[in-house]
Amino acid sequence: MNAHADGTETCFDERVRQNQQRQLANLKSTYDFIVCGSGSSGSVVARRLAENPLVSVLLLEAGGADDHPAVRDAARWTENLGSDRDWGFATRPNPHLNGRALTWSMGKVLGGGSSINVMVWSRGHKNDWDGFATETGDARWSYESILDIYRRIEDWQGVPDPRRRGMGGLVFTQTAQSPIAVAMLEAAGSVGIPAFADQNGIMMEGVGGAALANFRIRDGKRLSIFRTYVRPHMDRPNLTVMTGALMTKIMLDGKRAAGVEVSLAGGRPRRFDVGHELILSLGAIHTPKVLMRSGIGDAAQLRSFNIDVAQHLPGVGKNLQEHLLLAGCVWEYARPEQLSGCGAAATFFWKSDERLETPDLQSFLVEGAFLSPKLQHGNQAEACWSITPGVVRPHSRGEIRLTGANPSDPVDIDTGILSDPADLKAAMACVRLCREIGNARAFDSLRKGEIVPGNLRGAALENFVRNATVPFWHFSCTAKMGRDEMSVVDAELCVHGIERLRIADASVMPQIVTGNTMAPCVIIGERAAALIRDRHGL
Repeated sequence: MNAHADGTETCFDERVRQNQQRQLANLKSTYDFIVCGSGSSGSVVARRLAENPLVSVLLLEAGGADDHPAVRDAARWTENLGSDRDWGFATRPNPHLNGRALTWSMGKVLGGGSSINVMVWSRGHKNDWDGFATETGDARWSYESILDIYRRIEDWQGVPDPRRRGMGGLVFTQTAQSPIAVAMLEAAGSVGIPAFADQNGIMMEGVGGAALANFRIRDGKRLSIFRTYVRPHMDRPNLTVMTGALMTKIMLDGKRAAGVEVSLAGGRPRRFDVGHELILSLGAIHTPKVLMRSGIGDAAQLRSFNIDVAQHLPGVGKNLQEHLLLAGCVWEYARPEQLSGCGAAATFFWKSDERLETPDLQSFLVEGAFLSPKLQHGNQAEACWSITPGVVRPHSRGEIRLTGANPSDPVDIDTGILSDPADLKAAMACVRLCREIGNARAFDSLRKGEIVPGNLRGAALENFVRNATVPFWHFSCTAKMGRDEMSVVDAELCVHGIERLRIADASVMPQIVTGNTMAPCVIIGERAAALIRDRHGL
């Protein structure tokens, strides 16, 4: 539905302002549904539940409003990093990254990650979703089932593909073409990677390929999931959106979620009770933290912090996964005026080993010198473009742990990146592949020369990988779906052993998806909302 159907944007914005001001001035003690976190899953759940005017929905967000130029203007996304719109988690120093710690950014603002990211719409590989179905024993997570949701929600602006892509839905998606992007597709073809019309079509049902990247950007403006899903419903009396509300604890009545405790401005505590269900959509770092603080997690770890154990779930915080991204393959433009401002215009998925069933590598072509802090010194040029080696089926695993029982105690993030030698091997293969593409004839008219890394081999290439690794900001899998002893939620996203509590965010993935995580998080939100509505007959 068009949020501005009654006339002008100004009129709608005023209705929203007045309605939300009224709702927040008259907060209820109990809501039918409480959704914690307004990111790419939580926004979807809140919207879908609030579509029923008979239920009350409270959407809680620890961050503030998203009406900021750096959020709205997609090209200014880097200005959000390190700002008050970014959680900016510090990770543990990693010996596999030559002792470096990383800063893991996560959106602390309405829209979560979809308000500070690069807005790539990457739907995952067929085998990702079929793997979810196998892990849970539920065919509703299969690729064929998920395709139905994608077709329903998308408004794809590219080459029509009625079997795989939707048109006319909520989620506007398009590509951006530039000379450098076209050269990338041609160069990839010269090394055996076929070009496709769509990165999210048939290409992601097979061995991979190259294509123009899909984006959630229109006329240079970011289309966050919050703005797409929640904002058009904020003039409704049954939806309350509360910012500055840090969720600190799940209030349990035995084995039943009864409500939430939140910390408001100045640290003031506030409790809200839930009539039907509580949905955690806090992301792969905060979701396990809140679960553990509430007594849901590994019993031995909880007792070490004098936290009463409500449910022993040893998988909470385990299985942490993150894509591997390298910043350090850079070329200089032949002429400075060739800069097009295209951002990350093209991408490819490919295999580091032809015996794999699923592509495990993904790279983007981006404008500018994309370099890790370790590699920036002495590697600058006037006008550059980069190719970003990436491993998107990592074997390495990390963990989220508590450091204390208080809400203000930070979590201990052991990223585990490169802890499995298979990831180092795949990363090295991707660097070699990116260099082959970047030095292909298709770039001759656009390339003055390669700046880094050059023709590295052996230990020098290994060291380059360790120094070039930067965050991809796709942390996932810390409260995974499944049926084994390390699973945290079942196929319907309900927390094992706790009634009226679900999780809908990237933490429920059993294995991280092949590609950027925003689109799969939207699907998780859609699945969660459908399951909740079915359960309660909404």
